Amino acid sequence: MKHLTSEEFRKVWSDFWESKQHINLPEVSLIADKESTALFNVAGMQPLIPYLMGKEHPLGKRIFNIQKCIRTVDIAEVGDSSHLTFFEMMGNWSLGEYFKKEAVGWSWEFLTKYLEMDPRKIAVTVFAGDENAPRDEETAIYWKECFEQAKIPANISYLPAKNNRRSPGPVGPCGPDTEIFYRVGESEFPPDESTVENDEDNWLEIWNNVFMEYYRDES
Repeated sequence: MKHLTSEEFRKVWSDFWESKQHINLPEVSLIADKESTALFNVAGMQPLIPYLMGKEHPLGKRIFNIQKCIRTVDIAEVGDSSHLTFFEMMGNWSLGEYFKKEAVGWSWEFLTKYLEMDPRKIAVTVFAGDENAPRDEETAIYWKECFEQAKIPANISYLPAKNNRRSPGPVGPCGPDTEIFYRVGESEFPPDESTVENDEDNWLEIWNNVFMEYYRDES
């Protein structure tokens, strides 16, 4: 895996998404705008919520950003090995253009080709489905293709809504997500039976693709 400074990492991120015809969205203030119900920007998606709901963005349909965040939603977990109060969240956004296939493939490409992460140390999770939405088999298929190309078994866990479903609030766009994890256990490579579902302490989440394909109303 490549070892990069923060500035080098920002450049690699920007260069990658520009090569995929994405436009850089300049970061907004750490203080949330007057239309938001939050005091601070807690995620890179927060400034984009109106556009995720269908409003046309002046920069187009493919956007990436690096947004400073105060992560108040994780405040109870701050102080462990992976949760911080303040950090910069990197994101790529498709506003009604590409979807699961491209998002999964480009995530894999960035991690394994641009950052040179060993695919044997990568595991993913997808939504297991419930009474509100079906199991996300489509995303799992695209992940299996990535692992097959690397000629290794697919390390995929199907997890419930509390792990793999996201919404910016009680009402609004929402949908399943797929999360990517990197091996941080004592052994260099995970045992064959190690997955995020049964061995979570030895895996660190490094990426989250959210697919806002539903809208939740008051009922």
